[in-house]
Amino acid sequence: MAETFQGNVENRGSEESEMKFLNGLQPVSLLVLRWALALIFVYHGYPKLVKPSAEMQAFFVQHGLPGYFVHVAAVLECGGALLLAAGLFTRPVALLLAAEMSVAIWKVHSLHGAMAVKEYEFPLAVGAACFALATVGAGVLSADGLLLGDGGKKRRASKSATKE
Repeated sequence: MAETFQGNVENRGSEESEMKFLNGLQPVSLLVLRWALALIFVYHGYPKLVKPSAEMQAFFVQHGLPGYFVHVAAVLECGGALLLAAGLFTRPVALLLAAEMSVAIWKVHSLHGAMAVKEYEFPLAVGAACFALATVGAGVLSADGLLLGDGGKKRRASKSATKE
């Protein structure tokens, strides 16, 4: 029994070392995530932006939201998509979009209860991806990466060096 356990631990260690090459793809994966989210938000926000109809406003009102939230959602989704694509102000924008998805789940998609996952799985996945992006940042392949460096560390380090 102990030999089997030891063998499993050794195999897991070799699998982890074999997968370390994926660490080098983290900047690309964050870029792909940002672009995928941007595409999704432009697709859903553009109709609200260019053709905010009375039916759209009625839909928002029907679900307990003010009618003008159509315009708020349109600006947030389209503007947020552009900022995500560029990787500019990624953390606050992604957090706002995650909050919007939370409101969408709460007010629109969860009417049949928490067990009806099919009703809210898409906004849940998009919201979770936005929350993850808000926590890890845009990565080095972004405007944030160019301006702030690795998570803003360069700017903070240079400010503390100038104070001394």
